Amino acid sequence: MQLSSTTYIAGRKTVADWNALKPSLVDMTNTVLWTSVYNDFYIARLKDRYLDPIKSIKQDGGYTGEGFSIMTIICSLIEFLETTYQGKNYRYRRTGEPVLGQFEYSASGQIFIDFLTNRSPFNLQFNAQTSEEFYKNIRCGLLHEARTNGNWTIWGNSGNKTLIKKTATETIVYRDDFYDALLEFINTNYKNDFLLSTDRKEAFIRKFDKLCEE
Repeated sequence: MQLSSTTYIAGRKTVADWNALKPSLVDMTNTVLWTSVYNDFYIARLKDRYLDPIKSIKQDGGYTGEGFSIMTIICSLIEFLETTYQGKNYRYRRTGEPVLGQFEYSASGQIFIDFLTNRSPFNLQFNAQTSEEFYKNIRCGLLHEARTNGNWTIWGNSGNKTLIKKTATETIVYRDDFYDALLEFINTNYKNDFLLSTDRKEAFIRKFDKLCEE
């Protein structure tokens, strides 16, 4: 069942706007159209729900603990970015319920590993092991316990675009560099893939169709 047609799903764009646009999306080669979709739906949703809140916390804070809030939002954002890239949607599955469909998932660990090991610029600094550790010690630590685990810590800015650094006593994640890397992925790497790839466009449609459902 769909949400109300007046429900906002991206900036001022509503379910009705998405439904009106969908018939034109059969043309996967119309770069002008798909650039508009990228800006009006993808960027607008990210800006209002993730990027502007992070920016507000960064501007109003210092280095007194707001990194936890920023990284918590970032972890939510990573899941949205990767599932939009793949066109997958979350379904809570109880024991005995139907198996997951081709484009459904019920656990997010692999989503984080996929993102950090496959998407530039993160794949330059993360491997399968550090991605899994990030998921367990940063994502799960922050969301479940409001803390980091496993001697992982969150610092502000590395000064040289370092996202993650292991020392003898801890593993450091640099929140500002991580945020900048997300912007690079969103504004450059994903955008290029999105405009050139039919698979990415079809994945995007699956994701936004689901966003319009209750």
